[in-house]
Amino acid sequence: MRLFRHCFLTLAACLVFLPFDALANNASGHLSVTNKAQVKNKSLISKQAQQTADFAVDQYTLAAKNALAEMIAFKTVAREDIAYQDNPEFTGFRQWLVKKARVLGLNVSDQGHVLLVSVGSGKKALGLITHGDVQPANPSKWQQSPFTLDDQSEPGKWLGRGTEDDKGPIAAALYAMKALKEKQIPLTGKIELIIYMAEESDWEPLQAFLKTYDPAPINIALDSEYPVVIAEKAWGHIITRFPQANPATESHKPFIHHFKGGAFRSQIPEDAIVEVSGLSNAQLAGIRSRLDASKLTYTITQLAATTVNAQTTQLISVKGKAAHSSKPEYGVNAISHLANALARIPWQPSSAANAVRFLNDQVGIGIHARKFGDIAYAHDFMGPMTLSPTMVYQNDDQITELFINLRRPLGKSSDTLKQQISDAYQQWQQNSHLKAEIKEIYIGEPLMVQNAPHVPTLLNVFDHFTDISNPKPIAIGGSTNAKLFPNAVSFGPSMPNTEYTGHSEHEFITEQQFRLTLAMYTAMMVDIAGNK
Repeated sequence: MRLFRHCFLTLAACLVFLPFDALANNASGHLSVTNKAQVKNKSLISKQAQQTADFAVDQYTLAAKNALAEMIAFKTVAREDIAYQDNPEFTGFRQWLVKKARVLGLNVSDQGHVLLVSVGSGKKALGLITHGDVQPANPSKWQQSPFTLDDQSEPGKWLGRGTEDDKGPIAAALYAMKALKEKQIPLTGKIELIIYMAEESDWEPLQAFLKTYDPAPINIALDSEYPVVIAEKAWGHIITRFPQANPATESHKPFIHHFKGGAFRSQIPEDAIVEVSGLSNAQLAGIRSRLDASKLTYTITQLAATTVNAQTTQLISVKGKAAHSSKPEYGVNAISHLANALARIPWQPSSAANAVRFLNDQVGIGIHARKFGDIAYAHDFMGPMTLSPTMVYQNDDQITELFINLRRPLGKSSDTLKQQISDAYQQWQQNSHLKAEIKEIYIGEPLMVQNAPHVPTLLNVFDHFTDISNPKPIAIGGSTNAKLFPNAVSFGPSMPNTEYTGHSEHEFITEQQFRLTLAMYTAMMVDIAGNK
């Protein structure tokens, strides 16, 4: 899940990263990820953590990469046409995880929607929260299959669905645990890796599991970014349907036949397409001009005359840039920009035309809901609420529906926000004399973790292994399963001020970042759960 990140690091610190030569072989012939960090400050982590991290990277990077490649090959995408327990991709993945954990000498238990992998014994000392499901991927947008680990197309990058969200962190965690076991690190209790199989689609099975599961007293989600995430915005959404209108009295006007875009709910849409007819040359030129100004790639295709007034029909398709919907600033929203290009045209009343009007009046091409009534607000630490249309489509009744994703911080109650959303819809209908029906509103609750005891250790680990000194906790726009666990913060795998690629059609983790993550996960396990 993920993120609009509100960065509280200094700009100078945010822009400096571990150089690749720090990952080179040292004079002894062993791989070291921390030569510069060792010089900077030896006291930030324990000697045992340093040695075990070096061992993990030296001995297990290739094995972890191969494990990641095998995990990516399982297309663990939730499907509406087949139940989880009957989906062979999930069944195969669970079987693979059980076998891999046993080969690594780790304890493993398959609980259905949840797999538990552990090292150590006794009471639980540390929980590591991950997920094994992934979002869909469009193969036509990838240089190789998104369900293979592609390390050839862009040297230094490992591309594939799940490399960053969240199979890469699972691979790193498994081999970090293996390193602890091989080095016989004494632990205060059990370190348990929790792999949930429906984080991207359905949290209810995990909530049911947690009713009888006793979690560790402190937990870390490996599904976010560094240095340490202590606050998460809440997921929210609005589903709107636009009833069909009677165009008979205005049949001389241009007509929108359908308008659709977006791939799934938590992705900033990369593609949108509209079918229109009855445009004059001047109106079509105006659309072209607005698309040119948007910098989007687009095509306008002439089709044969339609039965609607026997007018020439055009298909207008645009390509933006996909991103995780919790980081809309990293994407270019194809739905918003196509709607903007269609503004200023006096369209005949229709379900699709009303959706376009609503988007332009209430959303625009911004991301902070400033046009949407009074709902916009911000929190000093967590940043502003974001609002992104992520899907528009025709339902089975040929009614246009619009899905809007919200990421809301603390600072306003859910009841107040719901009321303001309803008021905005009512006001728009009064002003436009058009209909928009709210099909569903969901507003979740943000997370702010206060005084989690392991935050200082995690910050020290990050400080030690990078050139970012004196890091501070951050807030994200995401919504991870950390919300369901006690004392749960997030730690990696994405670096500060880098574009998060999960949920995009260009997901990757760099080899350098994976090695760094393997080192930091190993060190933090030693220094948090090690018996000092």
